[in-house]
Amino acid sequence: MSQLKAPLGEGAVHLCIDMQRLFSAQGPWPTPWMARVLPAVLAVVEHAPAETIFTRFIPPLTAADAPGRWQAYYRKWAAVTRERIDPALLDLLPALAPHVPPACVFDKSAYSAFTAPGLLPHLLQRGTNTLIVTGSETDVCVLASVLAAIDHGFRVVVVRDGICSSADETHDALLTLYSKRFDVQLELAEAGEIIEAWRA
Repeated sequence: MSQLKAPLGEGAVHLCIDMQRLFSAQGPWPTPWMARVLPAVLAVVEHAPAETIFTRFIPPLTAADAPGRWQAYYRKWAAVTRERIDPALLDLLPALAPHVPPACVFDKSAYSAFTAPGLLPHLLQRGTNTLIVTGSETDVCVLASVLAAIDHGFRVVVVRDGICSSADETHDALLTLYSKRFDVQLELAEAGEIIEAWRA
């Protein structure tokens, strides 16, 4: 039985958060489940590539170029600043990249997808009312993006088998939080049932 509260209509957009080589097994911030959830993410992308938006997390050139406390963060993680990191690690995963275009990409420098310049106006211009969310990480960038989407009034559907984290404990805790604390404003569903319900 579907966990979705209503059909997915023409105003639905797939927001795929930071599925980059940066967070793969080849990157400095690996999320061990990324390879496991990739088939579910790819299935949603392939179902509606023109309705897919990818975000990419882009570090600053140097720690000194980051604002405020982000400078301390990038002093700790100096190896991921753009002056030191292999730029190829900022790319989308190879399985996802060929879908751009028709999918589009927004780059961001902080956790929430909504810190990406132009993302919110783009969503409003295309008449978006529902965000189907996949990506990395459940307890950081996905969490920040989901909360921002709720603040903006979007219906939010998190793809349970399409999100991943580097920490199982907080991943599981966030799934519980999503399902219980935000049960009115957020829905959890598997990729297969979302595809079945979405007439893109």
